[in-house]
Amino acid sequence: MGWRTFSILVGLGAVAYFQQKGVTIAAEQIMPDLSLSQMQIGWIQWAFLFAYTPAQLVSGRLGQRFGARLTLATAGLIAVLATAMLPLAPAILTGGALFAGLVLSQLTLGLAQAPIFPVGAGVVRTWLPAGRWGLANGVQSMGAQLGAAAAPAVIVLLMQRFGWQHALFWTALPSLLLLAVWTWYVRDVPTEHPSISPQEVAELDRGVVHADSQAPSRVPVSMWPGRDVAMLTLSYTSMNYVFYLLANWSFLYLVLERHFSVAESGWLATLPPLGAAIGAAVGGVLVDAFGTRFGIRWGYRLVPLLSLPTVAILLLLAVYTAYPAVAVSAMALCFGLVELNEGAYWAATTRVAGANTMSAAGILNTGGSLGGLIGIPIVAWLSGHGAWPGAFVIGAICAALSGVAWFGIDPTRCRSAPIPPQSQSRRT
Repeated sequence: MGWRTFSILVGLGAVAYFQQKGVTIAAEQIMPDLSLSQMQIGWIQWAFLFAYTPAQLVSGRLGQRFGARLTLATAGLIAVLATAMLPLAPAILTGGALFAGLVLSQLTLGLAQAPIFPVGAGVVRTWLPAGRWGLANGVQSMGAQLGAAAAPAVIVLLMQRFGWQHALFWTALPSLLLLAVWTWYVRDVPTEHPSISPQEVAELDRGVVHADSQAPSRVPVSMWPGRDVAMLTLSYTSMNYVFYLLANWSFLYLVLERHFSVAESGWLATLPPLGAAIGAAVGGVLVDAFGTRFGIRWGYRLVPLLSLPTVAILLLLAVYTAYPAVAVSAMALCFGLVELNEGAYWAATTRVAGANTMSAAGILNTGGSLGGLIGIPIVAWLSGHGAWPGAFVIGAICAALSGVAWFGIDPTRCRSAPIPPQSQSRRT
């Protein structure tokens, strides 16, 4: 039951990342068609993060207030409308109003997609046993990256046949079916689901079940996340400069700097997110295994301490090698190693935040989004001036710093008060 609920959550993440890639993949046709510069495309992408970043804090608290089911269903519907708004805008707007409309579509999409990971972290905590939190968070990131991996090939194929507006509009609609399934099947907590068995409830940690079985509005929200969530957030901010560099700019880098054709780049641009998908799943398995073998404190630290310095080296290889095939391979491996850490960041946040997981996860992902909010204008400016190496060198420095920050993180320091034994079950 818990894994079925989780599988639908993974699907929502995949859809969200597919939707996010629309502007990036279609930019090659959008720029000449709408007379937009590369810097303007950068600002349109930046608008998504401008809304997405502060909305993380709010969305985590909304999830605790109204529950995951309603929060994600409402947000998903708004995201569909925002995705469809972008290709429809040129039909009714021109000039500066058109650019403003494109920016508005991405602002709305950013607001709508903000709850996916903060609220999803609370779903993982509620529905799955603690020994699988690393795996679950890794698999959720894997699903998101699979959605991102599918976007270049699918959207390029549709663009070549029907144009970019039809490609973006029609790919926005299938997610409505998944949202219907989520609304029909999912419940906020296990004890509310009519099909859950006593054996499935018994697999979950009883304290966790009780804490999240309160009415969402009764879950107390901590205003200060604590030292460990703060350090996790700083580290995640630094790492996500690299994430957004690879996620948002791989396609244009391959076209403009490595001189692949658009069709070739559409397929090659699937490799970094595919590498990221594999890395996220493998990283989740490693975090759980290392946590069992070496204890939570060092088990969670090992993956980022080993992978992030390697990311720094691979970024430099990707941009300075003379061989395009080596650059593509290095970028794919680099993205995989970045996403290898997702399970560690999210599972560690869940452990230290306890019943305030959604709010703490909102803080964490605010930091992650800041990495893109800061990085996208930098990369847009550098790439627009032909200075791609500078963008990758900054990424190498950020990767190294994010790894070092893990020495200051202890995932064993949980700030939630224990649940009184006499109140540990509301199921009769």
